[in-house]
Amino acid sequence: MSIEGVVLKLPSFSQLINPNRTPLKFPFNFPNSSSSSSYSSATASLSVPAAAPVSLGHSTRPDFEILYQKVNNGSKLVYLDNAATSQKPSAVIDAVNNYYKSYNSNVHRGIHFLSAKATDEYEMARRKVASFVNAPESSEIVFTRNATEAINLVAYSWGLSNLKAGDEIVVTIAEHHSSIVPWQILSEKTGAVLKFVSLTEDEVPDIKVLQDLLSKKTKLVAVHHVSNVLASVLPIKDIAQWAHDVGARILVDACQSVPHMVVDVQDLGVDFLVASSHKMCGPTGIGFLYGKSELLTAMPPFLGGGEMISDVFLDHSTYAEPPSRFEAGTPAIGEAIGLGTAIDYLSQIGMQKIHDYEVELANYLYENLHAIPGVRIYGPAPSETVHRAALCSFNVEGLHPTDIATFLDQQ
Repeated sequence: MSIEGVVLKLPSFSQLINPNRTPLKFPFNFPNSSSSSSYSSATASLSVPAAAPVSLGHSTRPDFEILYQKVNNGSKLVYLDNAATSQKPSAVIDAVNNYYKSYNSNVHRGIHFLSAKATDEYEMARRKVASFVNAPESSEIVFTRNATEAINLVAYSWGLSNLKAGDEIVVTIAEHHSSIVPWQILSEKTGAVLKFVSLTEDEVPDIKVLQDLLSKKTKLVAVHHVSNVLASVLPIKDIAQWAHDVGARILVDACQSVPHMVVDVQDLGVDFLVASSHKMCGPTGIGFLYGKSELLTAMPPFLGGGEMISDVFLDHSTYAEPPSRFEAGTPAIGEAIGLGTAIDYLSQIGMQKIHDYEVELANYLYENLHAIPGVRIYGPAPSETVHRAALCSFNVEGLHPTDIATFLDQQ
């Protein structure tokens, strides 16, 4: 949540020119947050002034041991790649270690002490996820390897059962590849048609175009909540209502929103929502799918094997109720427990507090990058009505993205 938590992304969006340009300098002076809490003076003497306000970033930095190291010939590590994966607080690392050291066992398959303990903690993590996104029931949370697998689960299980030739899927051109390729594959298998929402001049998905694309042919709207490239935020509640008005379902890629703001699936009115643990201070190798109970219950299994069955006969099998139906095989138990601990960590700070701090950082980052000649930032400019997420994708005139990334990494 410190300035180290702001994400600088370096995609190669355009061909760069003027290779002889004078090298750029990035004169950042990192601010303290005026809205953050402060530490009181440790002494009872009234003559000693209170300590200066400490930003949320500085107050949480000690929780991330990885940041306290020297790299590149003794330089202090500054980590700006949280859009790709976040660092893990000590509490999360300790929780995963404790599982393997103290009660490592399979879940749902034994009555002995270790298995019972592991099962309790695994299911507790599911309840924490449900509470974090305000899902009505914990059974509406399916653990997956990541958000990509969660999207594919919906594509193969719900999509193959509900789409036919001529049906339409609406997506934006700003989606992550994990929310484009599965729908392309699904379209090839079913004959459904992909409809793409273009960008406005402000480089945000054109909501008017999205509305115009919706029709009785639309069966699914698959959109991001926060763009991992443009930093734009879509009005998901409105989009969900428009989709439902034409009888369509909506899936939201919330990988860049769940870790950074309050997300309430009931308030948003979404049918499906996916997110990844590793982008919200949790372990890699686990994510989750939220799906409305009536939809999950009607969906066939995605993978076959142990745990997802009710009874197995030689000529057929019957399947477990969700979420077990979609969690074939031994799950990522330690990772799920670590995700639960990450949710505890974020919740203890407060998601609204995190969001408010990141808005401040986002504006600071944009304004200072924008002031540097030759820097081209993608996505909308922040204003009183437009809030950017705390990331910036940019190019620098005359420099290849790999070169500027290498240069900054060596500073």
